[in-house]
Amino acid sequence: MNKISIIGTGSVGSTIAYTLTVMGMASEIVMIDINNEKALGEALDIRQGTPFCSSCSIYAGDYRDAENSDIVIVTSGIARKPGQTRLELAQTNVNITKMIIPEIVKHAPNAAYIIVSNPVDILTYTFYKLSGLPENQIIGSGTILDTSRLRSRLSEYYNINQCNVHAYVFGEHGDSSFIPWSVANISNVPINECQKLITTPGITSPKLDFAEIEQYVRKSGGRVIARKGATFYAVSVSVCHICKCILSGIDTTMTVSTMMHGEYGVDDVCLSTLNMVGNNGVRGKVNLPLQDDEIKKLQHSANTLKEVIKNLKI
Repeated sequence: MNKISIIGTGSVGSTIAYTLTVMGMASEIVMIDINNEKALGEALDIRQGTPFCSSCSIYAGDYRDAENSDIVIVTSGIARKPGQTRLELAQTNVNITKMIIPEIVKHAPNAAYIIVSNPVDILTYTFYKLSGLPENQIIGSGTILDTSRLRSRLSEYYNINQCNVHAYVFGEHGDSSFIPWSVANISNVPINECQKLITTPGITSPKLDFAEIEQYVRKSGGRVIARKGATFYAVSVSVCHICKCILSGIDTTMTVSTMMHGEYGVDDVCLSTLNMVGNNGVRGKVNLPLQDDEIKKLQHSANTLKEVIKNLKI
């Protein structure tokens, strides 16, 4: 019996609820939104398809209904508009998060919290500073989506299953993110050697263009927003993957946003590195052996976020 509450029933929140239902991951899903009619409509639409899925009770509720939740997913806030950066959303969504924190934590103090709203690293930091919860319970979705985009792109280069691609995006979920190529590999073949060592008769793989891939990953969200107005499918699957790892109880490594305590010379900011996530939330970090220039990129990303935080009222 798993209970998941979702705060915010816009495109992302409702798609997460739908995906959780189809995947059969929860027996109870509570949808909470300031616009209760919207939450009622989304819950009803999903609930009417449940006879063809695993049994699940899905309904609109308020913060009190989140009691005994195993996971609370926070997607509320103003969505990013075409041409807008995630960081430009900062103060508005910080204010919304500040209103939500005391209401939800009061009713679900033992839940694992997954922060999805943007700018996700700053809102994760806000949650950490104001909620009073142990930090292992607070997880920002961070660059798990960027990492998924990266693996998807690399798999296209070599026409290989995405599960065989091991590469990560670190730092801010935004423009200062970066790819530590020194630890990237496909089935243990270092990424720089793949052109030479991964061969398929009759198929010539194009040369890896690192700059093109970095741009592809960094600009993917903006490209989707420009074309269809919002991103919600890939982020929903990514968030459901985090939920699956929490509920399964088997610690799994993933790039999510958590508080830094001096790792790589970065402190007092939330951003994404490799973390172990299981049924107690974040169990710890996997500190990959980054090269000096990669550590500088992570520190630059941290400083970018700190500059924004400095000018916010948290």
